[in-house]
Amino acid sequence: MIISSTSFPNLFKEHPDAVTAIVCAILVFCGWLTLNLGWLGISLLILPVAYVVGGYNSAKDGLMTLLQEKELDVDLLMIVAALGAAILGLWQREYSFIVDGAVLILIFAISGALESYAMQRTDRSIRGLMSLTPDTARKLVNDQEQMISVAQLQIGDMVLVKPGELVPTDGVVIEGYSTLNQASITGESLPVEKTVGDEVFGGTLNGNGALKLKIHQPPESSLIQRVIRLVEQAQTATPPSQQFIERFERGYAKVIVIIGLLLGTLPPLFLGWTWENTIYKTLIFLVVASPCALMAAIMPTLLSGMANGARSGILFKNGAQLENMGRVRAIAFDKTGTLTTGKLEVVQTMALNQDEAQLLKVAAAVESLSEHLIAEAIFKAAHQLQPKNAVNVQAHVGQGITGFLDGQKVIIGKASFIQDQTHQNNETLHQMSQQWERMGKTVVWVAYGEEILGIIGIADTVRPTVSKMITGLQRLGIKSISLLTGDNEQTAHSIALAIGINQVYAGLLPEDKVNVIQKLQKQYNTVAMVGDGINDAPALATASVGIAMGTTGSDVALETADIVLMSDRIEKLEDAIRLGDRAGRIIKQNIIFALSFIVLLLIANFTNQITLPLGVLGHEGSTVLVTLNGLRLLRN
Repeated sequence: MIISSTSFPNLFKEHPDAVTAIVCAILVFCGWLTLNLGWLGISLLILPVAYVVGGYNSAKDGLMTLLQEKELDVDLLMIVAALGAAILGLWQREYSFIVDGAVLILIFAISGALESYAMQRTDRSIRGLMSLTPDTARKLVNDQEQMISVAQLQIGDMVLVKPGELVPTDGVVIEGYSTLNQASITGESLPVEKTVGDEVFGGTLNGNGALKLKIHQPPESSLIQRVIRLVEQAQTATPPSQQFIERFERGYAKVIVIIGLLLGTLPPLFLGWTWENTIYKTLIFLVVASPCALMAAIMPTLLSGMANGARSGILFKNGAQLENMGRVRAIAFDKTGTLTTGKLEVVQTMALNQDEAQLLKVAAAVESLSEHLIAEAIFKAAHQLQPKNAVNVQAHVGQGITGFLDGQKVIIGKASFIQDQTHQNNETLHQMSQQWERMGKTVVWVAYGEEILGIIGIADTVRPTVSKMITGLQRLGIKSISLLTGDNEQTAHSIALAIGINQVYAGLLPEDKVNVIQKLQKQYNTVAMVGDGINDAPALATASVGIAMGTTGSDVALETADIVLMSDRIEKLEDAIRLGDRAGRIIKQNIIFALSFIVLLLIANFTNQITLPLGVLGHEGSTVLVTLNGLRLLRN
């Protein structure tokens, strides 16, 4: 692979913290290697550079916090501990201590890179949402088109949306008829018919008809703009658990610094210690009290769990969300593309006086020339029957489609359209049609000449593993499982009944899904949301854990989510919860061990039972042990 001369500057510009951590790691390794090879002079030149490269941001942040907020944090404590190790190394001529200090700095540099990555994810999510709406709109002035910026539109302006174009902003149809693909906003699996008086949403895709809209609210108040604000607010808000950790870190740093100052000044005055012995013990204290083992108690475990999940097709974007998965007690699912495949299929047929194969062949002869999603489903179902192609095919907007096959007229569409064309009716088919519609199916009627052939039921089918997964989640202790969808009540309840979900929220807009998630969080604290569409992005961002489908998921959903189920294997959700539970248990074990060992080393230091080499050995040894314990999560 050839790397251009501008690659590194671009990489540093886009990911400065990651580059800093990598450079620091290389310097630390080179410093350690040259020291062990006996090249002391070179090592003493390299290691200070590693201190500066890796510790600059932490030192700056720590000093800014101290000067502006009058608070001590772990960043500053890390710098003091690292410098203390370096001073001890030079003083005692134990130069390996300088390497120990550099390792402390490297750990914090890696932490800063991970935090920076999380912030970049938020920015990408917002940019992805903004790309859903066009920058310009066709404003009508005296029936003449003028291309203007969407931001310039005002209430009362008239806008023209041509076939195949994105709707620029929310408006009301005042002229025209079309079908709009609203999946990006509401998650509905079928295009929705829009005519005079109906509201349309910015970011939805217009079908075959031209629409004249009247703007009834400012563009910045459109639904898609509200979605953007919801995602931004949810992703930038600091969760309570993170706030607690930050408070704990600052409290810990204060205690250690205060004790270090007292230890470095009072013993010579009140206990008769020599200043040399006092400084020695103080520096040992700063080394053994450094929170390296506490840090290692968490990150190696989470990284191991993330690697384990990746092997199983579960992509964790944020290590903290792996731990959160073990705490999940409520899960909300989107319907279309999540619990269902997101693809329309022929699921039932009922023929009169003809076999069902003939019914599909006649319907497919006409639908093969249409690009409608329903037409694609019918043609796919009849493809192996090798249907003929009809002629003189004509679409009837909002009603159906007609054509001629073997000299006879074929009529396909709604029941009312068939009756108007054939002047016939069939009560048996009507009863079955109503029953299918209550089950959430779209019903297509088929007539050949003057004869009604039958009906075809089309639906978005449920993923085959969903029912078993719902049962498995209940066994894992999930107390609440909900279905959140923009689809209608009948369809939502029929899907929920089929897979074993009894809590259904239907007809929801993106902001409604956020309200449901917030309601569940008040009741169950840790809530997961599983979705795939743009309309799910605010709920994914608001939920304690956002989970997206890897294949069918929209770019915005994939960017917003904390976890991605690769290959759309929704049954992997159970594995993710088990992995999160294991990670939580191991982290607790590591924290207890790390704190206990720090206390043990501190006691040994104050009772003259430890020297600096033993202190460093104990400190690094405890870090290695908790790291190894965390690596157990690599195994299934």
